[in-house]
Amino acid sequence: MPVYLGWISEAHSAGGAEVPFWVTLLFASILGAMVLCLALEEKLHAKKSVIACFFAIVCLLLGAFFDLLPFGPILVGGHEIDLPVYISAIDWGVIAIILGSSLFVDVTSRTGLFTWIAIRLTKASRGDPLKLLVLYGLMTVVFSAVLNNVTAMIIVGSLSGVSLKKLEQGDKLLGFLLVEGLLTNIGGLLTLISSVPNIIVGNAAEIAFVDFFLKSSAYVLVATVVTIALGARLFGIRRLTTEADRARAKELVEGFDENDGIESRFFFWLGAAMTALFIFTIAATSVLPYVRDLGMGFVALSFAGIMLIRYKAVADRFYEAIDWDLLGFFAALFVVINAMEHAMVLDLIGTGLTPIIEAPPKLAAAGLLIVSAVFSSVTDNIPLAAMLAKILEGREALGTPVSEQLWWSVIFGANLGGNLTPIGSASTLVAVTIIHKYELKLTFVGFIRKAFPFALVHIALAIVYVLLFFPSG
Repeated sequence: MPVYLGWISEAHSAGGAEVPFWVTLLFASILGAMVLCLALEEKLHAKKSVIACFFAIVCLLLGAFFDLLPFGPILVGGHEIDLPVYISAIDWGVIAIILGSSLFVDVTSRTGLFTWIAIRLTKASRGDPLKLLVLYGLMTVVFSAVLNNVTAMIIVGSLSGVSLKKLEQGDKLLGFLLVEGLLTNIGGLLTLISSVPNIIVGNAAEIAFVDFFLKSSAYVLVATVVTIALGARLFGIRRLTTEADRARAKELVEGFDENDGIESRFFFWLGAAMTALFIFTIAATSVLPYVRDLGMGFVALSFAGIMLIRYKAVADRFYEAIDWDLLGFFAALFVVINAMEHAMVLDLIGTGLTPIIEAPPKLAAAGLLIVSAVFSSVTDNIPLAAMLAKILEGREALGTPVSEQLWWSVIFGANLGGNLTPIGSASTLVAVTIIHKYELKLTFVGFIRKAFPFALVHIALAIVYVLLFFPSG
């Protein structure tokens, strides 16, 4: 996982001069224009990867013109390597996680494992849509806590499509996928290693792993219950009430065969064992010798490569199914965000937050949580979390104590902001991609409209939770 240390001091021109304020404002307007174009994606008839790529090109050209970008060799493993600036700007760990997880899930699904899990869960629900939503919601939170949000969304989203199709409840798939996408960011709050912002802020605040879990678990439990209940109400996912509906659901469930699609028992158990090992390895990446240095992207790609051996002669068929639009969008987005860092746009945001941090304790905590949530909804929450962590660390270095409320406000805000827009987090973007895969209509603005009630409740609960259960001094 990337660790952004000292990035604020590096966000100056290559020549060492300060960035002119009007240049920072120019880049800020470019960031705003990109967000607007993504919001109008359907009307522009352009893929999100093309939109982000266009703005990445603009940012790179302007960054070179104003001498903002760090051209020249970079240190990798103690050796100088001359890489293009747009290559080093991309967080290849995230790209590797998305690519590896997608391939692993796609290949493993051929074992019949995910269909088996889906049918077992469906049978446990007895075909009742509300029970199925509860089971899948809880699974999403658990997977997001021990895996990463993207992997959790890919796995659970695939299961939802299979189950609802078999239950003839395809009209509820949009609600399921949206709720699951939102729950990935809730689950991302459960442990210190559940998300990159948790690691950055947790390390800066010196929060221990067990302490983090104990202090966040109560909120995650309440937010999960509220999200599932609200999702069931807004999307009309209810329990079956009539005898005829229950009889029909029972008939469909009894007709399910969890062994359907299992071509080879050996390959099935291999897939099950590899999935369990994959979950364990991803969860323990930060503590496993050697693996922790290689990162979760290496783990995802390695497991995908091992599973592809089974289909080594036709591996290219799986490459064709990769969502290259999603990968292209993330690569271009990282380039844009990197340019914004060097143009001091994120530093400008941090300066604007100073009056909030210096406000009365309770107002400061609530304000910082809201602002960090809003900004993380339109930009990468990793540099945002790093920036806010550096600001708070700087205050402590100057002898001004930072309350526990402020640290947790950043953690909650950076994670929950991803539920405000489809580009706020990788997992919500993956959820939208799966929604489009099933040819369900949901635009950028449509996502915001449907997700806003959830995000509003999540943020309100977080504010109350931080103010009530964390000391302000």
